[in-house]
Amino acid sequence: SGLHVQPSGVIGQRRLAIMDPEGGAQPLYNETRSAAIVANGEIYNFPKLRNDLAQRHAFATMSDSEAVLHLFEDCGPDTPALLDGMFAFAICDEDHLFLARDPIGIKPLYYGRGVDPSGVPIMAFASEMKPLAGWVDELHEFPAGNYFDSRVGFVPYYRVPTAPTVERTVHEHVALVRKGLEDAVTSHLMSDVPVGAFLSGGLDSSVIAAIARQHLDELHTFSVGLAGSRDIVAARRVAAHIGSIHHEYLMTPAEVVEKLPEIVQALESFDQDLVRSAIPTYFCSRLAAQHVKVILTGEGADELFAGYAYHKTVSDPATLHQELCRSVATLHNINLQRVDRLTMRHSLEARVPFLATDFIALALTVPAELKLKTMPDGRLMEKWVLRTACEDLLPADIVWRDKEQFDEGSGTLDLLGEALGPLLEGIDLQSYRASVDGSVRSAEEALYHRMLCDGYERPDMILRNVARWTEDRHL
Repeated sequence: SGLHVQPSGVIGQRRLAIMDPEGGAQPLYNETRSAAIVANGEIYNFPKLRNDLAQRHAFATMSDSEAVLHLFEDCGPDTPALLDGMFAFAICDEDHLFLARDPIGIKPLYYGRGVDPSGVPIMAFASEMKPLAGWVDELHEFPAGNYFDSRVGFVPYYRVPTAPTVERTVHEHVALVRKGLEDAVTSHLMSDVPVGAFLSGGLDSSVIAAIARQHLDELHTFSVGLAGSRDIVAARRVAAHIGSIHHEYLMTPAEVVEKLPEIVQALESFDQDLVRSAIPTYFCSRLAAQHVKVILTGEGADELFAGYAYHKTVSDPATLHQELCRSVATLHNINLQRVDRLTMRHSLEARVPFLATDFIALALTVPAELKLKTMPDGRLMEKWVLRTACEDLLPADIVWRDKEQFDEGSGTLDLLGEALGPLLEGIDLQSYRASVDGSVRSAEEALYHRMLCDGYERPDMILRNVARWTEDRHL
């Protein structure tokens, strides 16, 4: 950890060391120490960038963040668009401040405005809302795919593609999806520390783990659930098939009740569906952190390939395609927020190969008819093209396993029914809505709302930035 102070601003970071753990302590500086960077995330095209930049710059470390700083010296505000990765970074030089967030918002960034004790207007930023709430006058999520230059303000540099799909043969689409996913996974394996994979036994995590295992001497996989839950059973089967070193953790109602306040406050949300899925993410992250520092996850596949039940209500392919484009663009404060908060709670870096920008661009060229496809038995099969592209990697019953939410397959919903009963008895939902927050939808959500508010001096600032899972569905 460290701080850098200049007239234009103060930047600092507490680092999770992945690349160059010994030498990459931040802030990092340019050759003359006239500019400094703090960065969170991973730059997957770092080796290529470094090779080019080394012709003009003297590198002091092997950190990918130093390459970002030197790239900024050469390319200025074009820098974020030249990066392949997940990132939030701040660069401070002698006369201005530059902030940027990755295209999809995989890594978090928040900012606030206020006035310092001497009356000077300030802009503050952080990776979570907690450090800013109550210290600034207003608090906002930094928009994904944007940069901020203190001389010009906010500028968008990326938007999720919304162009119509591309005509190819079915075989061509299937082959391109497989090749694109293999490229994305292999690029996400870059690390100076051990890499593992979450493994629920569902299609998305299983495909990622299977491809990763082909490129690693050994792969640790991790699953969590109730004893005998569908995810636990399926994950064991996948791990045996791909030859991973598998670890699992069985949750108990008492432990969930004990950890719920910590989970809700780490998540920075009271949304019922998000909290439910955050519970297994918390315990799986805690388990994984005992063995690895980097974890691969399957987030993004449902949004790219029509994996949710509500997608099956859409009969018009063009409408479904536009909904998929839109939902990818809103992942940043729903599922990606859950994954980042609960993994980083345990000093674990989560990587999401499905959301590599090249793979997003490719996946959104695939017609919706190949994503949601009617099978010979009349069933509508979600993610058909992805299943077909990867069916040689896994047992058939795993490839064609019906989609389940993380909280369903892990048994979390069954566990919550037992665990939360006593906690919900004293909550009058009507009264809570009338006196506290009218947007609360259930007694369970009121409980999470209360837990979130109890953790902050100014919970109103956090609440204004809470996204709602069900309200995000626009069909």
